[in-house]
Amino acid sequence: MSGGGQVLAGAVTVVATLALAACGGPAATKATATPTATPTATVSPGGTSGDPSHLVPMGGGGRRIRLECRGTGSPTVVLVSGTGGAGDEWTHVVDPATPAAGLKPSAAAVLPTVASFTRVCAYDRPGTTRTDGKPTSSTPVSQPTTARAGVRDLRAVLSAAGEHGPFVLVGASWGAMIAELFARTDFPRVSGLVTVDGASPYLRDTLTPAQWSDWMHKIEATDQGKGLEVPDYEASVAEIGSAPAMPHPLPAVVLTSDKPWDLAIGDSGSTWPAWLAAQDDLARELHARHVTDTDSGHGIAVERPRLVADAVREVVDEARKQ
Repeated sequence: MSGGGQVLAGAVTVVATLALAACGGPAATKATATPTATPTATVSPGGTSGDPSHLVPMGGGGRRIRLECRGTGSPTVVLVSGTGGAGDEWTHVVDPATPAAGLKPSAAAVLPTVASFTRVCAYDRPGTTRTDGKPTSSTPVSQPTTARAGVRDLRAVLSAAGEHGPFVLVGASWGAMIAELFARTDFPRVSGLVTVDGASPYLRDTLTPAQWSDWMHKIEATDQGKGLEVPDYEASVAEIGSAPAMPHPLPAVVLTSDKPWDLAIGDSGSTWPAWLAAQDDLARELHARHVTDTDSGHGIAVERPRLVADAVREVVDEARKQ
């Protein structure tokens, strides 16, 4: 990858260039992944097709969400992807030597690495896309969606699967909005947070009014007829703002990209400074260790999986001391 400016077009295919679509915006360029993984099959709980994920029934209405959990130990780490990204982006990496080849499965990816020291789960939100370019088999829902809807689904799928916490939440980009709201509204069951170039309500303040307006208009223009995930940032900022504050700081790490990338919205100037300012604000809010030397664009989890896994281990170790 040549820095964080390369992006994913419309969250259609989860590739190494996760920068822009992971935040909910349209892309400036498109890269197409060349699948290198063995094709996966959706299986029912208890299935043995070789795919470790399965569809978890969500109760009334017939909805199901695809979930993958590995490892043992406590706390359980929950990986929350960016816009359009399914859970398998945590099992894949990009080869810096051949970024055009897209993502490939790897034992060095975040999920398998974390599974070596504790329980870890990842899931496919409705409207997300697997790394092979196919839509998730999680039941579609109407779009746009909000952080509150994301929290409701995450809480339900973990409960239905028998994953009762405590949890360390790891949110990438848009997923950080869901992770933060989960922590605020289910604080007793959350023992730590890691954000991976995470979006936050602070972007509402650090972007200029023109930039924020342009971004919201770009998101609104997304073709919802395709069933792709479309975040409602305006509503989600309000949801987080009205949620209870966390009663005391949790162990937390904020990871921030250091290879400039941009939302590429309108003619109102670069959004990179505003992104960095919002990261600083988020780290202060969470009383987190802020890692800014990441040698990565926006897709830190696939570009620097060891860095993400080490941050998770740090938070897990701190949580175990409490």
